[in-house]
Amino acid sequence: MGRAAGPLRPAAAGIPAADLLDLRNAQPGDADDVAWLLTHLGYPCTPGDAGDRVHALSADASQVLVLARQEGRACGLLGLHFLYYLPLGAPICRITTLVVAPDAQRRGIGRQLLHHATARARHAGCARLELTTALHRSEAHAFYRACGFAETSLRFSKALGEA
Repeated sequence: MGRAAGPLRPAAAGIPAADLLDLRNAQPGDADDVAWLLTHLGYPCTPGDAGDRVHALSADASQVLVLARQEGRACGLLGLHFLYYLPLGAPICRITTLVVAPDAQRRGIGRQLLHHATARARHAGCARLELTTALHRSEAHAFYRACGFAETSLRFSKALGEA
């Protein structure tokens, strides 16, 4: 479901051509960039760990990890998980990772990544696009609301090990 070929560029409506991102599926060779972006999101990992994670995701047809570059430099990361959601009786797409490099924030990159996620989800026939975010990320909450997302649930979590 998630591997279906979809548009590889964000919806360009209203986005100057010079500001468009180069979006592509992350590869294990992108481990340095993925580790750097995950660290900025608050999930530090080594390039070796990041390479293992990218490899695991690329082996899972229901998940996609998209690396964003602008002017040849990594500036964002978007993780998508496509799954069948029993209560709706339809597939949905969950954003599992969304991070923009600190020096690239407030330039429309996060919005372009969300446009890309929306396009991929629609292309895959998903009925919903959803995400979760930590309670302390109030700026992110405001951003998601401004992008048309609504608070619809409360998530509970229980750690089952070291990961």
